[in-house]
Amino acid sequence: METKQLGNTGVSISAIGLGGMPMSLSDRPPESEAIKVIHRALDLGVTLIDTADSYCKDESDKHHNERLIAQALQQYKGDISQITVATKGGLMRPNGSWTRNGNPEHLRQTIRISFETLGGEKPIDIWQYHAPDPEYSIEESLAPAKEAIAQGMIRFIGVSNFSLEQIKRARDVVEIVSVQNQYNPWYRQPESDGVLEYCEQEKLTFFPWSPLGGSRRVSKLEEIDAIAQLAKEKGVSVYQIVLAWLRAKSDAIVPIPGASKVSSIEDSLKAVQVQLSEIEVQHIDRATAS
Repeated sequence: METKQLGNTGVSISAIGLGGMPMSLSDRPPESEAIKVIHRALDLGVTLIDTADSYCKDESDKHHNERLIAQALQQYKGDISQITVATKGGLMRPNGSWTRNGNPEHLRQTIRISFETLGGEKPIDIWQYHAPDPEYSIEESLAPAKEAIAQGMIRFIGVSNFSLEQIKRARDVVEIVSVQNQYNPWYRQPESDGVLEYCEQEKLTFFPWSPLGGSRRVSKLEEIDAIAQLAKEKGVSVYQIVLAWLRAKSDAIVPIPGASKVSSIEDSLKAVQVQLSEIEVQHIDRATAS
């Protein structure tokens, strides 16, 4: 598996990671199947797993995905010393919906629970503030993460769903290694809002969430002629073409496609071998321009 450096840290991560969310929502697979997905990803060289305290059915199920990943890693027969687990905090799941909670007291509590859930023996590799809450300043909400670094509960900090201005404010509070914003053929805002360019300039890793468009759009990739035609020409899946397109857009990008089936993560990881020419990238750009 090709690797990339995480931000300016010197830590090496796989060029494509595994997104854990589909394994913990309401339509999640059986636990045994989910663990097979995680183990297969590790077998194929994945060293980055993305999760969150809110990857669950609802508030009564909080931290489900973190528990699942911790269990899968504990049961894995291979070497897990180089695995980086990136989690997030700051979203709530009342009745299965998604709401923001940047209350510092809540974040202190959920960081501690995430730390304990993921094993409690070493710092959380990457903790990301999931989304800024307008009820609290970025400075207030990131203070608990800064404290947790000093307490040995977090190693690195990232931000998610942040604008360029918010990223800069966050970096005045703590060192930031990564940004996780939405980016896919239907949502290309990072190209124009300055975030992707800033990540490149400042050597921050950019994790595009929903790289394949999410559950509602992923089935429509076949309808984008430029993507479908390239997939046919190269004898690969449309998913591999999209992941290769994202990787070609910037050296800062590390896609984290979600998976709930072994076949899905096997397919996605083959994208590291797919090379797109500049002309092919531009062809997809034109076809997906809004």
